[in-house]
Amino acid sequence: MKVTYPKLAELELRNKRVFIRVDFNVPLKLVGETYQVSDARRIEEALPTIRHVIEQGGKVILGSHLGRPKGQFNLKYSLEPVGSYLSSVLGKDVLLTEDCVGDAPRGLSHQMRAGDVMLLENLRFHPGEEENSSEFANKLAELCDVYVSDAFGTMHRAHASTDGLPRLTKNRAIGLLVEKELKYLSPLKENPKRPFLLLMGGSKVSDKIGVLEYFLPKVDTLVIGGAMAYSFLNAKGFKVGKSICEDKQVQLAKKIIRRADARNVRLVLPEDHVVSLAFGDTQNVSVTQGIDISDDKMGLDIGPKTIAKIEAALETAETIFWNGPMGVFEEPVFAKGTFEVAKLIAKTKAVKLVGGGDSAAAITKAGLDSFFDFISTGGGATLEYLEGKNLPGLKVLEIIERT
Repeated sequence: MKVTYPKLAELELRNKRVFIRVDFNVPLKLVGETYQVSDARRIEEALPTIRHVIEQGGKVILGSHLGRPKGQFNLKYSLEPVGSYLSSVLGKDVLLTEDCVGDAPRGLSHQMRAGDVMLLENLRFHPGEEENSSEFANKLAELCDVYVSDAFGTMHRAHASTDGLPRLTKNRAIGLLVEKELKYLSPLKENPKRPFLLLMGGSKVSDKIGVLEYFLPKVDTLVIGGAMAYSFLNAKGFKVGKSICEDKQVQLAKKIIRRADARNVRLVLPEDHVVSLAFGDTQNVSVTQGIDISDDKMGLDIGPKTIAKIEAALETAETIFWNGPMGVFEEPVFAKGTFEVAKLIAKTKAVKLVGGGDSAAAITKAGLDSFFDFISTGGGATLEYLEGKNLPGLKVLEIIERT
């Protein structure tokens, strides 16, 4: 049995109304009295699909969510700043609808000419989106002749625009971004080139447990940083002071340690830490001499010994997958670990893959994007795909070939 997905290149798009589910859930910043896009990576990654449809003479109808408006209109979550940014990079007007469904957008969809672009207002202003309501999906279906899924970051959600709508649309395909995600993530999941080094950071072991368990039979070196490292250190009997460390996370860490030992996986944990008296305290910062953290301190980044240890571990890797920062990198005083690790990975000759918004943001901030083979836009969807879970937004588009 072979699973494939319909491709964008296979669709007839000329004069068709093409609904592209994009992931424009991007961070905004308030400049004066207006919001502006502060990180446009997800918009930029969707541009090849949008431009393809324009070049093929299609009528582009973009659907996305932004934030968590909880089924109600909230100006704070309007896609207007996204529309302004999109208009500037496409070099053409992008019409933003007042609502994503109803008589007005339906009428506008029929008035569009080939190459026009329309951005629907936030899909989550309607409760039917997250409820995967058939009524809401049918209203979206009235807007289009063709459905294209290019929002990999939302494929783990069975929502109306990712699951209900494609079920109602005969002519459908994955977009170029989703195609690229699968091109890089599928080989990583099935048969990564070894030696394979998995570098995990972030706050909770429970968020990463599925990926850790899935990859243990395939990984040669497992490097743990970020707040989740304190659970592993606690599990091994070290003192972690006031660092984030819940009992449930410690128990999960113990399980991973046992399984890593059983499979002879090299486990790399922090050997020193950048610490302070409390989260957000940037004045009383110091570096520990060893692994233990005193009772009055909290670990907020990895130290220089740990960075050197990670550098040594990276030298032999043929494949590297990184998810999660090494510390509270939003604060410059606790950012060195994350940025140094990004630089060290960038220097290697391995296949370098990154998943997770924080890791991607750190790479961009360090100006290292071009040194990485692939930076996933998926976040939670990437982790769920890699741990072998079915993504509803992908499964609905499957073509099963019997072999």
